[in-house]
Amino acid sequence: MSDSHLNQEQNHPLYATDRDHIDRLLAKELPADADVVDLARLMLRYEGFPGASDLQADMVKTLKFWGLTREALNVRARQIWNQGFRPGQAAEESVGSGFDNADGERN
Repeated sequence: MSDSHLNQEQNHPLYATDRDHIDRLLAKELPADADVVDLARLMLRYEGFPGASDLQADMVKTLKFWGLTREALNVRARQIWNQGFRPGQAAEESVGSGFDNADGERN
C-alpha cells in the first residue's frame, strides 16, 4: 500500500445523516436533554473512526460551545438516561399505551 492510500479517510455510511445532526447541534446555544444524548452517542460512534474528521472537529467545537468536557457530557448523558429519557419520547409521555386507559374508562 502506498502512503497516500493509508492517509485517506474512510467514509462512514451514516455521514450524511450525522452531518445534519451535528449542524443542528452546533446551532444550539442551550442544549436540551435529547441534544446532549445525541452528541454523546455521535462522539461514541466516531471515536477512533479513521475518517469524518470534519464531523469530529465540529463535535469538539460543539462541546466547547456548550462549555462541556467529554467527561461532563458523558456524565450528563448517563444522568438523562437514568431519569427515564428515551429517544423520540416527549418528556410528558408516560410509559404504556393509551389503550390500557381507554378500557378502564368504559367501566
